[in-house]
Amino acid sequence: MARTLPSDAEFTHPGVLVGKDQLDAVRENVLAGRQPWLKAFLDMRDSRYGAYKYRAEPYRTVNCPAGAMAGRGCIQERTDAIAAYTQALLFTVTGKRQHAVKAREIMDGWSAKLKRHTGQNAGLQAAWAGSTWARAAEIVRHAPGADWPADRVQRFETMLRTVYLPRVTRRVLDVNGNRDLASTDAAIGIAVFLDDHKTFNHALRRFRDRVPAYFYLRKDGRHPLTAPGSGMDTPQRLRSYWFQQSTYKDGVTQETCRDFEHVGHSLAATAHIAETAWHQGVDLYGEVKDRLKAALSLHARHQLGEPAPAWLCGGKVSRTMGPDLEVVLNHLEDRLHVTVPAARRLAERTRPAGTDGLFVAWETLTHARNPAG
Repeated sequence: MARTLPSDAEFTHPGVLVGKDQLDAVRENVLAGRQPWLKAFLDMRDSRYGAYKYRAEPYRTVNCPAGAMAGRGCIQERTDAIAAYTQALLFTVTGKRQHAVKAREIMDGWSAKLKRHTGQNAGLQAAWAGSTWARAAEIVRHAPGADWPADRVQRFETMLRTVYLPRVTRRVLDVNGNRDLASTDAAIGIAVFLDDHKTFNHALRRFRDRVPAYFYLRKDGRHPLTAPGSGMDTPQRLRSYWFQQSTYKDGVTQETCRDFEHVGHSLAATAHIAETAWHQGVDLYGEVKDRLKAALSLHARHQLGEPAPAWLCGGKVSRTMGPDLEVVLNHLEDRLHVTVPAARRLAERTRPAGTDGLFVAWETLTHARNPAG
């Protein structure tokens, strides 16, 4: 595999998070009634996102302030993006044209209206929604029989290019790492959908800067690595940035002592980026697999209930990880045959993984034991 995608190379479609062979495997597993895929499919089909009567609620301006403050259009945008992706997957499995029509209707509604994101969380909102829109659009555009009109595809491209890319390609060095990784997830997915080599290769560079600075390994030295240009250039600043963690051992992340929810977001986003690159012939996984294995092992053990030692977050961790393991676990265990027992137990205990309502959806269905592609 290449380190970057040559400028004269064609993108592989569909190839945003899920490849054609994986989608074929999803269909085969569901129609054969195999578990856990059948249960995952039924959960998806019977969710609010899978209804034929689903109605999108697009906004011209999506305003997302910080924290728990009420926003305008934030939940609606994320929910509609997940619904479009859900309907795209339902069409892939069932072949029922109503699902393709519904996915198109949702995406067309937003591309006809949305003009901007505002508020302190505008960038994160654009990352979460943009990554999901790209997955949905990629499937619908390249699925035989989905029949998305060319002018509507072009309008959706324009929305991604003008409303989302400027947000998700900004340098955000000293924010929490999950935000930068989520932005890179959106950027690489949009790049594939748009056949945009420049944005794709920019996303690869951001991945290579951020992931080693987020997931610690002992080989990094006494202190974690920092992204180039970061202001976290002293032990004191690093300790504050790492939520007062000052002992660094394999698998600890920049947000471990914040809570496991955000670590899960980062694991999922990292895997999404690497999986999309994998479908385009670029092996990012190979550069970070040891970091991912260490982080999975550490956090899965404690998520399952193992007490935290005193050196880790003062012995107190927040066990709030969501449905974030399937993509990375599939690559490590089912492609590379690298065992991660605790992560496998955690995934099996929580299957089928549903959606976090942000940017992770139905990954037991699409990626559990599905190394195709």
